[in-house]
Amino acid sequence: MKQFLRQPPVLLVCRVALAFSWIYQGAIPKVVCKSPGEVNLIAPVAPVYRIACTLITWMGYGEIVFGLLLLFAGTWAFGFNVAVLLVLLGWVAFVDPSMFTMPFNPLTLNVSLIALSLIALYELKRPGPGGPR
Repeated sequence: MKQFLRQPPVLLVCRVALAFSWIYQGAIPKVVCKSPGEVNLIAPVAPVYRIACTLITWMGYGEIVFGLLLLFAGTWAFGFNVAVLLVLLGWVAFVDPSMFTMPFNPLTLNVSLIALSLIALYELKRPGPGGPR
């Protein structure tokens, strides 16, 4: 825990904000509430509703685990995060581009999360308390 708190404040804010976002997005619209939007996005690969719901639940658990991992992982997790968010943006554009016109849409969310990941990568790579020693 001490090592976690010794990180630069900017890196801590990035880690906590990213972790919160992944944990929330995994828990609420996938595990707890089964958002119809999530079901629609997964329909091309799981057209049967029951299978789609099961897949969404497991994806939600994966997002929760990844969110927890972002709290402590090194640079690879933030690079992976950027790649995953870009793929997810592409998936939404392919499956339901109308989502980009909604308030708090996937584009604004993912671009913000990518920016936080890039800031975290910068902090981890620069010399000093947050970066490599």
